[in-house]
Amino acid sequence: MTLGFIPLGLVLGAQASQKGMPFYEIGLLTGLNFAGGSEFAAVNLWAHPLAISVIVAVSMLINSRHIIMGAALSLYMKNIGRLKSLGLLFFMTDEVWAMNLADAQKRPQKAISIPYYMGTAISLYIMWVSSSMLGAYIGPFVGDLEKYGFDMSFTAIFLVMLKGMWKSFSFARPWFVSLLVAGLVFHTVEGAWYVLAGALSGILSAYFFASREEKE
Repeated sequence: MTLGFIPLGLVLGAQASQKGMPFYEIGLLTGLNFAGGSEFAAVNLWAHPLAISVIVAVSMLINSRHIIMGAALSLYMKNIGRLKSLGLLFFMTDEVWAMNLADAQKRPQKAISIPYYMGTAISLYIMWVSSSMLGAYIGPFVGDLEKYGFDMSFTAIFLVMLKGMWKSFSFARPWFVSLLVAGLVFHTVEGAWYVLAGALSGILSAYFFASREEKE
């Protein structure tokens, strides 16, 4: 999965270079933000003069799913102090969340392992920041990397995560509900509202299916 970050980071860096961002600026963006979806949105909105309020609003909307993800992961962080938990959550990407949630659920104590968490998080962090900076550096020489299919790595990473979390069709029903709702909102509503709609519909459907199974 770490290697899968390389082509995606290169694409982001190349897009940033086309917007006039030097490699050290994209390094600051990816290092201080560390959330790929909002970084792609910020780069696409990058213009002169900067529409800072728009970039902030779109980034907050895209990253709103992290509120739900953080709440889910916090159930497995009860043995960790609040300050340390906040430090760990800075590195929580979709990939880090998925791998550590699955790992915590398999452990007898039902808690995350800090060494495992930091191992996955730091390796992905270093790869993401360095590959995006490299992409910005070589971008002017190679042009648009998407024409080589590098952006497919984003889809491939999520397919790998889903495969690792798959248990059964009934367990995955909320995934399909989330997919359908997000797709519908994406095609009917402008902006990044499909991210929030997909996350909320997944949670509500998971609660509905769980309640229904308890009654049966």
